[in-house]
Amino acid sequence: MFYALIKAAISGLLILAISETAKRSPVLGALVASLPLVSILAVIWLWNDTGDNIRIADQMQATFWYILPSLPLFLVMPALLRVGMGFWPALALAMLLTMILYLLMAAALARYGVRL
Repeated sequence: MFYALIKAAISGLLILAISETAKRSPVLGALVASLPLVSILAVIWLWNDTGDNIRIADQMQATFWYILPSLPLFLVMPALLRVGMGFWPALALAMLLTMILYLLMAAALARYGVRL
């Protein structure tokens, strides 16, 4: 249980650091947020918990494929905000699009024998 609390605290501190950095400098906050720090932390925790190289490799490969359909979120949401849509509806629509793109990506990859 203590180990889980340490993992949660470190992960939470990372998010706190990104959001505080973004308050001062949106560009620097975006740079830090764009780093794959969460993915790196996830595989570090997974390695510490399992020591399983195959599981780590599978995790990293699946992460790659799921990053691609998430990229439009970073273009769609700003576009919606700039045309006057409220924050929450813009976020909801961008997230809905991302979920649809995740499903399409998984279906497309399955056609080529890639299992996520």
